[in-house]
Amino acid sequence: MIAKINSGKSTAGLIRYLFDTEKAKGHTDPHLVGSWDGFAPDPGRADDSDAVRKLLVADLDLHVKQAGRLGRAPEKHVWHCSVRAAESDRILTDEEWADIARRVVHATGIAPEGDADGCRWVAVRHAPDHIHIAATTVRADLRTARHWNDYLTADRELAAVEKHYGLHQVVRGDRTAAKRPTRAEQEKAKRAGSKTTARERLRAAARTAVAAATSTEEFLTLLEHTKGVLVDVKRFPSGDVRGYTLALEGDTNSGAEPIWYSGSKLSPDLSWPRVSERLTATAATAAPWQDAITAIESIPHALAHDGAPAAQAHIAALGESLDALPLLAPASYREEFRRAAAAFERASRSRVQAENHHAARLRGAVRAMLRTPPPNSSDGTLLALLLDTIVLATAATLRWHDLHQHDQQVTATRDALTHLHVAADQAAVTALATVKRAGPSSPVVRLRYEHVVRVVLPEHADRILNAADWEALAVTLARAGTRGLDPVDVLRAVAQRPLDDARYPARLLAWRIQQSTYTAQTPSTTPSAPRLTPGPAPVSGGPRTRH
Repeated sequence: MIAKINSGKSTAGLIRYLFDTEKAKGHTDPHLVGSWDGFAPDPGRADDSDAVRKLLVADLDLHVKQAGRLGRAPEKHVWHCSVRAAESDRILTDEEWADIARRVVHATGIAPEGDADGCRWVAVRHAPDHIHIAATTVRADLRTARHWNDYLTADRELAAVEKHYGLHQVVRGDRTAAKRPTRAEQEKAKRAGSKTTARERLRAAARTAVAAATSTEEFLTLLEHTKGVLVDVKRFPSGDVRGYTLALEGDTNSGAEPIWYSGSKLSPDLSWPRVSERLTATAATAAPWQDAITAIESIPHALAHDGAPAAQAHIAALGESLDALPLLAPASYREEFRRAAAAFERASRSRVQAENHHAARLRGAVRAMLRTPPPNSSDGTLLALLLDTIVLATAATLRWHDLHQHDQQVTATRDALTHLHVAADQAAVTALATVKRAGPSSPVVRLRYEHVVRVVLPEHADRILNAADWEALAVTLARAGTRGLDPVDVLRAVAQRPLDDARYPARLLAWRIQQSTYTAQTPSTTPSAPRLTPGPAPVSGGPRTRH
């Protein structure tokens, strides 16, 4: 069930709307299902509905008028809460809706149970799937009702209602989600021929800049050089940065002025203090690709054994890794990466405050990856290993959010996994073809390494040996043997890292074995900054920053 709460000035206007069957579409058989005392006049069951409606308004407004004579009536004295059932829910009876209404007004403080001085309210049903609760917020003792955080308290009560009545349990948030685009923003984007709003495009640009920057100064510089983005830096008298706002070129108000969004308006973790904190919590690395993979491989263990603040830090850093992927991957994978990053954006935040220093290694590695070409990248196995490792960490994130009952984050992580699976499978095709070109394994060789797999990984042996990519692992083990390495030792070494969540353990083991033989290459020079868009470096097109 979903609640929507508003306030207003006119009791008569709200009641008129709730009982209207002519102008309001979908209003059928409007009638009361509950009220403050059970005896409120019902316009929907009266011969003279207009007259009874006026009586109902007068009764609801009684204490408001009394408080008004004392100068104590609030300007917005009308409290309006609509409660809607899910499409899949059964049709509730009037008695059930009355019980739900009483529970909502009690939970929100409008009319606590047993409080004789509670506010006056009615519940109107004019459609099968929802009710409207109309109340006036002046109590019988002429004090104004205390209904702070009424949306949250109503939402918590509706979660209990869903369980009590066996209804669909809605996925609920924790107030850490980024603000959704308004209807006006969506319509504006549609008129401009864009699938995404200015707010969403600026949020993506800022998140990419955070993932790529090594300092707050570079964060601002990268944004300034992002095509189509305007940056306004706010400074203290000392010259220190106190904040920033972004606008999209061409997105203007009625006065032809750019529409600016502060970082916190784009997303809670894009405020200047949060960005500064995350960019401070980074560590230097000499072998970024290997260090990133190693750090991501450690995330499942950290989520299972570390405290919540450390776990949240690892999840946030994993989100930054996904934001960076479109800058690292071939063009054929970028769209899936963008979709995965966009979905995981919601999963990267929760009510848990991250202790970002725990994920400093991954953050530093990701930023260095953007400046360092991958070693031995031509065969595609390094990217394939990175993606399969990210999939394992994302699956562990899903378990962690589920354990902590972070409903929206669970849904977002599932969406991200869907896109990551597609990208990982695409990358695996290239890498597997490279491995198999090294030479097919003979039946004798496969039988020999089948024995190795059963000895080292008995619990995973059937999944590995019956998979289509088993031959790739056999070839990889054979190549390790030609280098004088013991296949049992090689397989045992790479099997120490997480494997339980692997969809295709054979190919993951093949990537690990190949990469374990590579020597990380440190670049002799480091570019001053990465590009924030794949392809040719963006051109600034003139000054776009206001200071």
